[in-house]
Amino acid sequence: MIAELGAFALILALALSVVQAGLSGAGRWRRSAILAGAGEGAALAAFLGVAVAFAALMHAFVVSDFSVSNVAANSHTEKPLLYRVAGTWGSHEGSMLLWCLALTGFGASVAGLGRGLPKGLKALAVMTQGLLGVVFLAYTVFASNPFTRLAAPPVEGRSLNPLLQDPALAVHPPFLYAGYVGLSVVFSFAVAALIEGRVDAAWARWVRPWALAAWALLTVGITLGSFWAYYELGWGGWWFWDPVENASFMPWLISAALLHSAIVTEKRGALSGWTVFLALAAFTFSMLGAFLVRSGVLTSVHAFAVDPTRGVLLLIILGATAGAGFALFAWRAPSLAQGGLFAPISRESSLVLNNILLAAATMTVLLGTLYPLMREAATGEAISVGPPYFNLTFVPFMGALMLLLPTGPLLAWKRADAKGVVQRLVFAAAIAIGVGLLALALIHPRQALGSAGLAMGAWLILGALAELAERTRAFRASGAETWRRLTGLPRGAWGMTLAHLGLGVFVLGACFETGWKVEAAETLPVGGQLDVGAYHLTLDKVEGVDGPNYDAERASLTATRGPNEVCRPQPERRFYPAGGQTTSEVSICTVGLSHLYVVLGERRGGAGDPVWLIRAYWNPLALLIFLGPVIMALGGVLSLSDRRLRLGVGRRRAESPA
Repeated sequence: MIAELGAFALILALALSVVQAGLSGAGRWRRSAILAGAGEGAALAAFLGVAVAFAALMHAFVVSDFSVSNVAANSHTEKPLLYRVAGTWGSHEGSMLLWCLALTGFGASVAGLGRGLPKGLKALAVMTQGLLGVVFLAYTVFASNPFTRLAAPPVEGRSLNPLLQDPALAVHPPFLYAGYVGLSVVFSFAVAALIEGRVDAAWARWVRPWALAAWALLTVGITLGSFWAYYELGWGGWWFWDPVENASFMPWLISAALLHSAIVTEKRGALSGWTVFLALAAFTFSMLGAFLVRSGVLTSVHAFAVDPTRGVLLLIILGATAGAGFALFAWRAPSLAQGGLFAPISRESSLVLNNILLAAATMTVLLGTLYPLMREAATGEAISVGPPYFNLTFVPFMGALMLLLPTGPLLAWKRADAKGVVQRLVFAAAIAIGVGLLALALIHPRQALGSAGLAMGAWLILGALAELAERTRAFRASGAETWRRLTGLPRGAWGMTLAHLGLGVFVLGACFETGWKVEAAETLPVGGQLDVGAYHLTLDKVEGVDGPNYDAERASLTATRGPNEVCRPQPERRFYPAGGQTTSEVSICTVGLSHLYVVLGERRGGAGDPVWLIRAYWNPLALLIFLGPVIMALGGVLSLSDRRLRLGVGRRRAESPA
């Protein structure tokens, strides 16, 4: 009965989204506050409908209602409660319902929080969110319904993919989808502004908080996914340029470009057309990610292979939605205001170059992701595009961007003094170069590119600190004056500093781990030994372990460095009877900011003389790879807490006329 309630609530939410779009549009054309308000009420009701449907599906997973096809295919009674809850969004159907929950939730947020928006613009934004809700809810109801019943329910379900039964991956999709779908709001604002013919500084100020929230959520979601791949898949790495990884990375890059472009539009009224274009492109890349992951064109551990019909429907949704948005842009673009002029050396120019580099980097990722798919579709020949391509194309653009990044906040608007900026950053540059040269001289084996990467990370961190010192007049004013300025800095400024500093921390970790990583693998009997870097591993024993829904072999090892014991890794090799799958459970010892990473492989040899494959990695400064994005996301959250960046908060203004 609860499943039927969920199905009814989902259909009701679809009808309410139609009402939301219709009433909001009518409210704008008739300039009726009553109709527009009714559309906002429908947006809130649509969200409640999807929330009820989502809760009903979660209930079916928690109680193991195998009469629901989705539950039977993705759950099992022996699965721990956390993973039964996570099974709600662990399938194609459940993930689309989560997408709709986020989409209607953001639509309700625009309706409920946009008090300071012009009435006409707000009505059109709510209308566009409603139309998006209609499209995706219709797809979910008619092509991907999670509440389909089975005529003959099985006694036991087939369980969720064991690789997805992990705490990080349980919370990864909600963050990622919130980031994906959060970009629908900037899409809706772009469409509304194009219809209204109003793309100005005020519009950019309204868009920035939504773009910032989506970017921060994407940052957390991508980091969780990367961390899951790092310790769950057992290959010792954290990023492989997998097409599914790229599908989430491209919206992140474009939303970062949008944030910087919106600053120029807000402060100087320039780049309005480009900012609108990025707002449309950001959600387009989100929808492209949804298509790639759910169409069946990709084979990945975290992709949903579905039938071709649903893939074609998703492609139609992508084409129709993005096509309508960009067609509207092409119609309105010639009439958009150009904004103020600025000199080649200025903060505006720096942000323009920032956007060019981010856009170019995104295009290289897009090409590397789609080209193998298009070639296979055209010729039937499967090819792989991996790290060598991205290192050759993506890294140079990002390297140039990171060289530029610390200079931007120190440049004045409209016209800047390049010599003064160089003087402020000369010490940061000297120290960064010193870090690179020191690494090249002292760390073995010598890695020129790795040392250059360390210099780049130091440059980003020191540049962020130099910008903070400039704002507070550190070392130039009295201590009391510096402290007064430091405590008086707006949270938006702190957020920007943290975001840039976090990027530097990430670069330090990524370059050090990539350049000086050590790997060793050997088949060991009990008592066997293996060296990896400066560490000595001894296999003490291997024993059987009964898990809640798996059987496992667990190895116990002792890791020493010289005479000192460092840790006792306990990697496992698990077998899940429900799905007939075997996985590796990595053991990671944290030593300072570095990781000793141990994987138990398959058992070899006879019953009387067994040996096990042991793979070990020494990943120096690996913790910084994940700490950096966390600092970046905290910067985004801190900026969002700034009253100046929140819609409808700050200095009260009279509402603009419709």
